[in-house]
Amino acid sequence: MKIKRFVAPDMRQAMREVREEQGPDAVILSTRRLDEGVEIIAAVDYDEALVREAARSGEPLPTEVRVVREEAPLPLPPRLPARARRASPPPAPVAAPAPAPAAAARVAPAPVAPTPASAPPITAAPAEPAPLHPMVEQAALDTARMRAELGSLRELLESQMASLAWNDLQRRHPLRGRVLRDMTRIGIEPDVARRLADELPDRLSADQARYLPLGVLSRQLAITGYDVAASGGVVALVGPTGVGKTTTIAKLAARAVLRHGASQVALVSTDHYRIGAAAQLEHYGRLLGTRVFPAHDAESLREVLDVLRGRRVVLVDTAGVAGSDPRLEQQMQLLRAAGELRTCLVLAANAQAQAIDDMVRAFLPQQPQACILTKLDEAPSLGGALSALIRHRLPLDYTTDGQRVPEDLATADARVLVCRAAQVLKSNAPAVDEGYMAERFGMAMAGA
Repeated sequence: MKIKRFVAPDMRQAMREVREEQGPDAVILSTRRLDEGVEIIAAVDYDEALVREAARSGEPLPTEVRVVREEAPLPLPPRLPARARRASPPPAPVAAPAPAPAAAARVAPAPVAPTPASAPPITAAPAEPAPLHPMVEQAALDTARMRAELGSLRELLESQMASLAWNDLQRRHPLRGRVLRDMTRIGIEPDVARRLADELPDRLSADQARYLPLGVLSRQLAITGYDVAASGGVVALVGPTGVGKTTTIAKLAARAVLRHGASQVALVSTDHYRIGAAAQLEHYGRLLGTRVFPAHDAESLREVLDVLRGRRVVLVDTAGVAGSDPRLEQQMQLLRAAGELRTCLVLAANAQAQAIDDMVRAFLPQQPQACILTKLDEAPSLGGALSALIRHRLPLDYTTDGQRVPEDLATADARVLVCRAAQVLKSNAPAVDEGYMAERFGMAMAGA
């Protein structure tokens, strides 16, 4: 393969030289514009394998340089833009040769062209970027294809390693694998299920593998035993929209009214975003015989709480905001400015496990003292909610399982919750797929 470099004043002259020197079978490898004109690199007997090998090794290919010069008159100067032509001064006339002494008096002096005070600088046009070489494009495509193949190979290897690790656990500790399978059927997340399995003894009987994990699960749940009606104070319920904060406040207020009377209970509404939120709380207040006080900002909330300082129970209903809502920070500032109050995070048990965990993470900066779990009657599985409570060590105050006021409200009980969650084990639900189990637990065991 013979590679030559041609430099000519223009593309036409360069192509003519390439045809004359290398013939019609020449291959143009690259073109580039230089100050001297146009550069063309052409090759005869093109060998793509040789070029690719040279590109990989980083060694330059040998080239012969030929500078083509035309025997034509001098090329015209480059044409300037219109703005530059208007700003540039007219060319000065060429001075004539000095006349003879006799004719010196008859020759008038040549006029001198005036020089403008400030002429704008003439900027050269930006050079055009060199076109991407076909070999470079092919190398980029090959690299992308290789990365995709390596990624697929890695996923395959990870899947195989996870399956091997899970099968090895099944062979060495079959009862521990049964525990993990039962926790998965309940809906417990993998990290919590592994934590529970690690607390079990090494040697398990069949009966222990069936009931002991449920006992460990119930011990992991933190229960406060707090009762608003008995303890009193100021309690604010926070949480996302649609989890039942207003209905739960009505249930708590009904219990407090039954214990202390309507005059010792007050309701405060800070939800001025949702249409009808204050009207719903006022409706509950009329039914219970208690008064509802509106608070639109931190200053008004402080004033309302100062007025209600003598009441036994004060319940604050806040606006439901999502974890990504910028109003969440405003709500945090509002509750911090209110002074001492008990913040309870309200979560719906019928939400997905990832959604529950995201909500808990979003509201953790408010430092809630406890949690209220609602809509147990609508939840097909309690594993996601229980996993979030155990993972974030969030204690539980109450649970609700209906819309009736105040009947469908109960003080939290860990054993009742676990037994309710374990009811799925007694049903005829299909068994968990082994591939799914390997994906959930095998990868962690292979990494360990």
